[in-house]
Amino acid sequence: MVARLKALVLASGSGSIAQTVFDASKSGVLNIEILALISDRKCLALKRASAHEIPAIHMPLAGDRIKWNSDLLAKVEDFAPDLILSLGFMRILDKSLLKKFKVINTHPSYLPNFPGAHAVKDALQSGVSSSGCTIHWVDEGVDTGEIIAQRVVPILPGDSESGLHERIKVEERVLIIEVLQNLAL
Repeated sequence: MVARLKALVLASGSGSIAQTVFDASKSGVLNIEILALISDRKCLALKRASAHEIPAIHMPLAGDRIKWNSDLLAKVEDFAPDLILSLGFMRILDKSLLKKFKVINTHPSYLPNFPGAHAVKDALQSGVSSSGCTIHWVDEGVDTGEIIAQRVVPILPGDSESGLHERIKVEERVLIIEVLQNLAL
């Protein structure tokens, strides 16, 4: 039997992509053990983790960013994951963490187009006919790491930011499971 991949999740929002990973892990679709979820915000992702009996840790960023980076690294080291899953985590990770751990990120655009926190809005404002989603390795840049997998999502006439983002999330949920199935072999 192949050993289960040990993963730690970082999330800052609703946790819908994390929920997909939790469900796939619990059902055996993924050979992954979710060690914990860490969030910088009080958010639905923490509640989703708790509902799955996954340790849910709130680490708000208040004040000293250097101390927060150090505290985050120490907490991650306590869990000793094989992989960190950044699933809607809205913080840039410090290079000290990136040197010690492999991190993948989901991003709601077809990178290298529209990196950063406002990817969906930026895609709509640019007038392009499609956007998408990307799973990539995290490096020290903003959404600049090596691309693992991508999906195109067409922009429809009259699309709103929230509507397009929801359609992108549907594809992100499918893509993250495919990527994790390949990584957890």
